[in-house]
Amino acid sequence: MRRLRTQVLIVGGGPVGSTLALDLAWRGVSAIVAERNPPGQMPGVKCNHVAARTMEIFRRLGIAETVRAAGLPDDHTNDVSFRTAAVGIEFARIHIPCRRDRYTDKSGPDGWWPTPEPPHRINQIYLDPLLARAAAERPEVDFRNNCNVIGFTQTGTGVTAEAQDLASGERFLIECDYLVGCDGPSSEIRRQIGARLTGDAMIGRTQSSYIRAPGLAAAMQVAPAWSTQVLNPRRSANMFAVDGRETWLIHNYLRPEESDFAAIDADACIRNILGVGPEFPYGTITREDWIGRRMLADRFRDRRVFICGDAAHIWVPFAGYGMNAGIADAMNLSWMLAGVVQGWAHPDILAAHEAERWPITEQVSKYAMGTSLSLARARASVPPEIEDPGLAGQTARAELGQRLYEMNVPQFCCGGMNFGYFYSQSPIISYDKEDAPPYTMYDFTPSTVPGCRTPHVWLRDGLSLYDAMGPGFTLLRFDRSIDVHALRDAARVRGVPLSVLDLDSQDPYRHRLVLSRPDQHVAWRGDAVPDDPLRLIDRIRGGAMVVP
Repeated sequence: MRRLRTQVLIVGGGPVGSTLALDLAWRGVSAIVAERNPPGQMPGVKCNHVAARTMEIFRRLGIAETVRAAGLPDDHTNDVSFRTAAVGIEFARIHIPCRRDRYTDKSGPDGWWPTPEPPHRINQIYLDPLLARAAAERPEVDFRNNCNVIGFTQTGTGVTAEAQDLASGERFLIECDYLVGCDGPSSEIRRQIGARLTGDAMIGRTQSSYIRAPGLAAAMQVAPAWSTQVLNPRRSANMFAVDGRETWLIHNYLRPEESDFAAIDADACIRNILGVGPEFPYGTITREDWIGRRMLADRFRDRRVFICGDAAHIWVPFAGYGMNAGIADAMNLSWMLAGVVQGWAHPDILAAHEAERWPITEQVSKYAMGTSLSLARARASVPPEIEDPGLAGQTARAELGQRLYEMNVPQFCCGGMNFGYFYSQSPIISYDKEDAPPYTMYDFTPSTVPGCRTPHVWLRDGLSLYDAMGPGFTLLRFDRSIDVHALRDAARVRGVPLSVLDLDSQDPYRHRLVLSRPDQHVAWRGDAVPDDPLRLIDRIRGGAMVVP
């Protein structure tokens, strides 16, 4: 049987798997991506949003401009509109600039974020192929479509997976140091490592239809929107503009008593949501019935095998949380894997992945579920006079509009979830006595408390701090008089990649030294090099695993 060899085998070539492959390649690590689907097969029209934190990752990988150039037209607003029907009365709107104005228009509720890369609205049918192509173009990546991983065995030194080429039927072996399952909610890798999903198996039922309606945009009474949320006494739904011209994804939220998908008149529902009669022409491209859940794997790892993304957690699809959290999983794991296979990180560092990501994932999943339930209650209490042209209708729309605006801004402009979360009990972070600042899903305070995201600032020459930082650890020095040779020497002894970046003092940096990890989270800070710099280096590389 033919054998292939790589450092990391990634099962699943969706956005999580492709981004993981790109990041590993950027760090000099070889990867094989085993993707079951044939090349060019259209992915599902699911995620519609790339979070700012994910765009920061794409910037680091050199593909942010390519991603931002895809999706909706340049001038298509990214607003969220609340209406009685797609062609009905608008009663609230969240302003989110179009991609042409994304770097300059700061007037929206996410315009204040301290980041070089604002969010981007793009449907997965455009994003998935883009990421797969970018990964396949890297010489370190062997991207294999029509490739199914059947099973694997692992020892203390590596993993051997059996795979099959679905086009030719050939079976072959893939030998690797580590395997990462990014194979979605029905993950076979999750099953094979014995991880169990627990949580809330039923939150709500949704019927999603991807439609083509060439005349719909012209029939709308108000400006276009990226997301159009429809609420009337008959139906409630969320519509996403896919191409910005004639295709939309419609999530029709079923009522609690509507437990049988087959009994739903999908055409009548869509026409009610659009606000059109039987004569209005549209076509259904695809349709999917699904149940919203909040499920979290009880573990993310079995020795040399890991799971990321939907393989590790499933929740209600709000604001792209699932995909973006999955990419965050992969980026947390990627630099640790790179360190181990390149020899500068101790293998024990890999235990930090689950210690850091599991609590954050549980927290976000509960927020997504809470938001879903709150919106379901709002949909269930739509005033009967919401469509009335008189004063009663105006009053009802104004009250509901304000309520929905306040409920949805944290979902669609979730700054805290992007930038505020922190790793509070990591064995590879050197903590001090200061607590990280609290955050909500919308709001946050940039901080250098160890475990927090390394705060972004613009440098004097207009360069982004993140662009100036290298792929390894970066020691930010705000006082050039501090001698850091002892710390650099300690890193050199262990082979840990460490660069020093001299900066002018500015908020929120209060310490003279801040050590940023390869994933741009703070590993340590202080006003002088520690007395035992080798101990610090061993801590951050996993060689002195101590649970705080």
